[in-house]
Amino acid sequence: MAVALAAAGLALAGCKKDAETPAAARPEPVTKIVPAQATPANTLPPTKPVARPIAAGPLEIWKEFSGERAFEEVGRQVEVGPRPSGTPEIEKARTLIEDGLRRTGWEVERQIFTNETPRGPVKFTNLIGRFSPTGKSPAPRDTQRAIVCSHYDTKRFSTIRFVGASDGASSTGALLELARVLALDPALAAKIELVFFDGEEAFVGFTDPDDPKPDGLFGSRYYARNLRESGRAAQFKFGILWDMIGDRDLTITLSPDSPADLTREVLASAAALSLGQHFGRHESLILDDHVPLTRTARIPTIDLIDFDYPAWHTADDKLDRIAPESLQKIGAVTLHQLRKALGK
Repeated sequence: MAVALAAAGLALAGCKKDAETPAAARPEPVTKIVPAQATPANTLPPTKPVARPIAAGPLEIWKEFSGERAFEEVGRQVEVGPRPSGTPEIEKARTLIEDGLRRTGWEVERQIFTNETPRGPVKFTNLIGRFSPTGKSPAPRDTQRAIVCSHYDTKRFSTIRFVGASDGASSTGALLELARVLALDPALAAKIELVFFDGEEAFVGFTDPDDPKPDGLFGSRYYARNLRESGRAAQFKFGILWDMIGDRDLTITLSPDSPADLTREVLASAAALSLGQHFGRHESLILDDHVPLTRTARIPTIDLIDFDYPAWHTADDKLDRIAPESLQKIGAVTLHQLRKALGK
């Protein structure tokens, strides 16, 4: 996860500079070309596939989120072991995420790019999930109105074995459970883009995203810049970032830069579910993946993070430090807010 900064030390207004990702590093689009086939004589052309009707989802969809299911997905990530960017282990984590999304009907895009880091050039891969409400492929790219996101990499350590049960795995596992629940309501799922960021963790130490040689937030910086340059950023109303949401003693510490309207909506949903006691404020700004989304893509994004976590970036951040109940609470509050903000 990211780092807390003194409120006076980082101004989160203004546009992001374009220097952090060289033009040459941007991925080239991949196009699959299918050759035309002749229609045999005296035969009719194949009929077009019939789109399935869009089923109505459960009205109180937040009640469908299972903390136990999310916890199982967290466990699968932790079993991989440390998952730093650029390693074979993070590719194993990617495969688990892709399999989980596809099982519940989501299409997955690999957003691949290479960026300079303090350790040299590293290849990163963001995973983007989109849902087709009719079952037709490819899933539309213009129906999404909200982003729900997490990072799935773990920080690289040479002195400890760091598996990031809460810091990386908790939000990743919960996001896969969110995908399962959203698929129960195809119309709502089509309005949401799920994003799993690679390269959130700094290789040496976090720097401001506008630094000429930034460290950390590699995936969210690239994704946000791509949204801005493609023009897709304008279609999104807001974003919700999950990070370190598995702590048994759950207390979400909202950063002072949290968007006011979105904060009121999230807190209202928490209160409606009698979970308001798990939400509070952090005294300092938190530098996390919400910053590029808010600053570069101009999408107001809130960071739901429990920064009051003594096991942060230690070998003690293991599976026994997190609880299914904590995952369930964040999943329910988020789904409640999504339903209220985006409707049926």
